[in-house]
Amino acid sequence: MAIIVNLDVMLAKRKMRSKDLAEAIGITTANLSILKSGKAKAVRFSTLEAICEVLECQPGNILEYRT
Repeated sequence: MAIIVNLDVMLAKRKMRSKDLAEAIGITTANLSILKSGKAKAVRFSTLEAICEVLECQPGNILEYRT
């Protein structure tokens, strides 16, 4: 069982670089990298909301549950 982070897929679909997203939502590129790699232990709803707002997507487009 795992939560898969598809943030890199959404970035590619929106033709946006990680650096640009990090600046837009106000986090460091290092923290965004941790989130993208799936190594983050948690994500704040405010961060998830900001990502969805900038990428114009739903949380389900970014996070996926696999058994």
